Amino acid sequence: MCEYHIMNLREKPQWKQKAAQWFHEKWNVPVDAYLESIEESLNSENPVPQWYLAVKEEQIIGGIGVIENDFHDRKDLTPNVCAVYVEEEFRCRGIAGKMLETVCRDMKEKGIDTLYLITDHDSFYERYGWEFYCMVQGDGEEEMTRMYVHRER
Repeated sequence: MCEYHIMNLREKPQWKQKAAQWFHEKWNVPVDAYLESIEESLNSENPVPQWYLAVKEEQIIGGIGVIENDFHDRKDLTPNVCAVYVEEEFRCRGIAGKMLETVCRDMKEKGIDTLYLITDHDSFYERYGWEFYCMVQGDGEEEMTRMYVHRER
């Protein structure tokens, strides 16, 4: 059994540096970009951005964020779930699904009931209530990317 909990970084701001480094290592986006977004989430009453971690003991085993735009040309489709990642040794245990549920519920409580995300995975997100919406052009990408939508009812 994998005992873990999902937390919003607002609950434990002391994790911000560790979280920024972890996200950077997974997605190769500069640490400073993550730190800036995390700081904004900590210091603003706005519902976006938000950052979440799945933590087992003191180890980050998963992470997910909500930002305005996840590097694509459809600036009208906002906010975007981003940086969804679970460490390989913890995959296939429902952790990503729990993170997605947590984010959707939390954003609904903040008044946002429609979320978007881009992904190359074409069946994973459907399991969690996401629907294919359209194709979008990723910044600096040649190929189009799949955009999904989740509407909380």
